[in-house]
Amino acid sequence: MDILKTRRPLGQRLGTLLHGLLLHGLVWSGAGHAQAPAMPPSAVGGPPSITEVKVVNGCHLWPYAQCPGADLRHADLSRMDLRGVNFRGAKLHRADLRFANMAGAVLDGADLSGVEGYALNAPGASFVGARMVGTDFEMARFFRANFSGVELASASLEAAKMNHVWFVGARLTNSNFQETKFVAANFQDAVLEGNFTRYTIFPDANFEGCRGCPTEDWSTP
Repeated sequence: MDILKTRRPLGQRLGTLLHGLLLHGLVWSGAGHAQAPAMPPSAVGGPPSITEVKVVNGCHLWPYAQCPGADLRHADLSRMDLRGVNFRGAKLHRADLRFANMAGAVLDGADLSGVEGYALNAPGASFVGARMVGTDFEMARFFRANFSGVELASASLEAAKMNHVWFVGARLTNSNFQETKFVAANFQDAVLEGNFTRYTIFPDANFEGCRGCPTEDWSTP
């Protein structure tokens, strides 16, 4: 009888039990089974949270970075997400941009001489007045990019997709344009001399004032 008198009400005992389970890291599932709380991804072998950002000469390399005039010569930027970055006037001599994403980036006046840019993705990017001597943009994609006023020499755009790209006032000389697609590109007042154009196409391109542009009628039927 003494034992029965000292026992606490059922509600208090259940509350104490639940409190003890919570203290030991257990929670109750909707099915009535005790389960351990979810662990952070890094604790169970999943991908850790991003805590490290690549920094080259003070330039933090992430999307929409503001690094005008940055010194990125010989930098390894391959496969990086650099969409929307501001590299205006930057020095990118011999940088590695293979498979990088530079959609919407600004590289006006930048030096991209000797850049390795195989399969670079840069739709809508701006390269106005940039220098591209010995640059390799094979298989790159530059839909609606702006190459106006660029100096491109001894470079390769082999099999690159240059649809709707502007080359107004640009100089494109002694370069490899084999299988390059210049669909609806704008070559107004541009200069094209000494380029290799095997299987190159220019449908709907604008050649007004262009020197050295193809004389064929590339307009679509």
